[in-house]
Amino acid sequence: MTVMTGMTGANGRRGGGTALALDLGTARTRLLLSGSTAIKERPSACGDPGARRWPVRHGMVADMPGCARLVRTALGDAVSERHPPLERVLVGVPVAASRLDRRAAYAAVSSAARCRVTIVEEPLAAAVGCGVDIADPRPRLLLDAGAGIAEAVVIRAGEIADAGAVQVATGDPAEGTGCPPYARERVVAMVADLIARVPAALRATARQQGLLVTGGGARDPELARKLCAELRITVSPAADPANATVRGLACLLSTVEHRTSGTSAIGRKDVDDDHQ
Repeated sequence: MTVMTGMTGANGRRGGGTALALDLGTARTRLLLSGSTAIKERPSACGDPGARRWPVRHGMVADMPGCARLVRTALGDAVSERHPPLERVLVGVPVAASRLDRRAAYAAVSSAARCRVTIVEEPLAAAVGCGVDIADPRPRLLLDAGAGIAEAVVIRAGEIADAGAVQVATGDPAEGTGCPPYARERVVAMVADLIARVPAALRATARQQGLLVTGGGARDPELARKLCAELRITVSPAADPANATVRGLACLLSTVEHRTSGTSAIGRKDVDDDHQ
């Protein structure tokens, strides 16, 4: 993980501008301005009601122009003329996002926001949003179960040490969020495989700390029951699971600084060179 420090100014702002946390979910888009506690939320859809398009699929930007339109609309709802100019956006992407996926997210957000963009891996942001000390050298297990993708990660010493992903959505994202019934077994198997890959010397510690669940899937009691029963591990849904990622991004606004005039990344796949 690349964490850049040194950002100055109150409320995570530098130079008097406004900073923004942006969670582009498959079903819902959430925004949180620096210095605010009010989360703005809207469906991740663009277009007229009779012909809506969902530009984010399985957590990835599938329609770049559509996503840019979505972001512009969301920004219009969240950022008014009374706010200082938008200076920075932290946007979340799945750990499973490829370089092309990350480029698409960067391009869509930067074209709509017209400011600096930093990419952050969503499970890491979700952990921060739940108050997890991500710098702890002990391994911590987290499952981020969203409407389009579920990702299980091992967080250790400030980075995502290992991860697995399962696509969980079909049909219209408006039909619901979280982990649908057909995908529960796949998600449980993914988490089991991830735990098995934790080094033997650290596995007991990881299991003792339990599994933290964020995203809409954290509200699914059947998923929690299956995880607990089949993996024999303590499962703890986050207190505010759907908003964990955007809250974590907002927390990172005050600690993350750009290395370039383009974008930087927090996570295992740094994409700075793609945008210089």
